[in-house]
Amino acid sequence: MIVLVINCGSSSVKYEIFQTHPEASLATGIADRVAVNGGQQASLVHHPRFGEQYRLVAEMPSHQTALSHIVAALVDPDHGVIKSLDEVDAVGHRVVHGGEEFSASVLINDQVISAISRYCELAPLHNPPNLAGIRACQKYLPGVPQVAVFDTAFHQTIPPYAYVYGLPYRFYENHGIRRYGFHGTSHRYVALKAAEILQQRGVPTTEQRIITCHLGNGCSITAVRAGQSIDTSMGFTPLEGLLMGTRCGDLDPAVVAFLINEMGLSADQVDELLNEHSGLLGVSGVSSDMRDICAAVRAGNDRAQLALDIFCYRIKKYIGAYAAVMGGVDAVVFTAGIGENAPEVRASTVTGLEHLGLHLDEAANQGLSGGSEPVDISTPDSRARILVIPTDEELMIARDTAAIVTDKLPK
Repeated sequence: MIVLVINCGSSSVKYEIFQTHPEASLATGIADRVAVNGGQQASLVHHPRFGEQYRLVAEMPSHQTALSHIVAALVDPDHGVIKSLDEVDAVGHRVVHGGEEFSASVLINDQVISAISRYCELAPLHNPPNLAGIRACQKYLPGVPQVAVFDTAFHQTIPPYAYVYGLPYRFYENHGIRRYGFHGTSHRYVALKAAEILQQRGVPTTEQRIITCHLGNGCSITAVRAGQSIDTSMGFTPLEGLLMGTRCGDLDPAVVAFLINEMGLSADQVDELLNEHSGLLGVSGVSSDMRDICAAVRAGNDRAQLALDIFCYRIKKYIGAYAAVMGGVDAVVFTAGIGENAPEVRASTVTGLEHLGLHLDEAANQGLSGGSEPVDISTPDSRARILVIPTDEELMIARDTAAIVTDKLPK
């Protein structure tokens, strides 16, 4: 089976095309600066599994235009990886918000599209481009089954006492204000990989307590007990929780009222401030990129050091909290851009957590050189494992898509 995976962001379209038997990625790519200033500076970078990278600079005023260039690249005689779009058996879409309606991936139909549209209000930067990708694929791949894989679905196992906020209950009943959690596909993927490692070490799946740390420009941490998410740091929106690249994370809600009433900011200005100008960027004044932060720390920048300290402290605090609610921890997983590539962050985070059974092998931590396989960076005698597991959300989406479409096909 050939599965095309589409991930439409506000100004980009990431894609990867898979063969499922045997499992292999045929090509990956990204269309960037889509719909920015009319898409006049947009570009497409296409990486076939075999062959040279292909780059196209073209106007892409919409996600539909970007998808037209992507499907053309896939079948191009020189750098394409399939002969015809007829070879595509299914399309899997990353969809950020599925609310309470979806606890698993689903085959897309009119009812699913309508539900995704309703949740645009809760994810205004994400669900609209996700929908644009779905509609574009309906145009360019008519009749091909499409599947929605929701970021929120993995977290639908969180119990009410962990997702209901301390507001009058009617706000949850009438408006759906609750903790939803995000990055669910990534947390699910790395938790499954960690579960395999723990099983090999004799820890049954039903007893496993795993804490997954997805650390990129957006960051979240999840408590996974017996394979299920029981709590996660992001909430009603992706703003809650850890310090992130440009997002503030946990904040006293009264600060919002103060910024509006005392500082004279509008609600929209506060929203922009907390989401786009805070976090690592706001504290350091240097950058939202952890690589730049670490370089500034090495150069003696005090505010960069403070930003790094806050970042790691919050992760450590959440690990401690989730170990408490699970009665301990068997593995802590680091994943995504920062989690996989910043040894300083990993070391600072787990140092001081030896009482939880976490003992870091500093040589293994510093010597980690990338790759696609999980790496254990804990000492041999560490009771709990410290794992670095490269995430692969696209592969998870492809697997879900293939499973759902295969089940729906006539036997």
